[in-house]
Amino acid sequence: MEFSGSQTIAAPIEKVWSFLLDANNVFSCAPGFQSMEVLGEEHWKALISVGVGPVKAKFTMDVTRPEMQEPEVMLVKARGKAPGSAVDLSGKMNLSVLDDTHTKMDWSAQVNISGTIASVGARLIKGTADKVTSQFFQCLRQKLESGEA
Repeated sequence: MEFSGSQTIAAPIEKVWSFLLDANNVFSCAPGFQSMEVLGEEHWKALISVGVGPVKAKFTMDVTRPEMQEPEVMLVKARGKAPGSAVDLSGKMNLSVLDDTHTKMDWSAQVNISGTIASVGARLIKGTADKVTSQFFQCLRQKLESGEA
């Protein structure tokens, strides 16, 4: 599955980039996030709880950022497993300056889900992904625009 979108954030590009560089900031906005362990530079293990319809699972995710071009481009890759399910994700974010106080974020993600969640929740995955994405960006905008970042 492919997902993409665009967000306008009322913060300068340097502030948005700095926020995104801190994995704690990013994970704190991820719905279902439970814990994170630093494995190395740009490499983490995260535990994330996901529910698709009646199916709930806790994924242990191996997350890396293999490519960055400050302050415009960031690539994230993640692979995760839960009992009976697996997920493979690749995401890309492009930041651009709208003006001194606004940044545009164009993003895209490719997600492959297999196992129980894919078979039982196939019809519900798109709606769940849209909801989770919306919650993530709402949190990100709130933290950056309120001065919490």
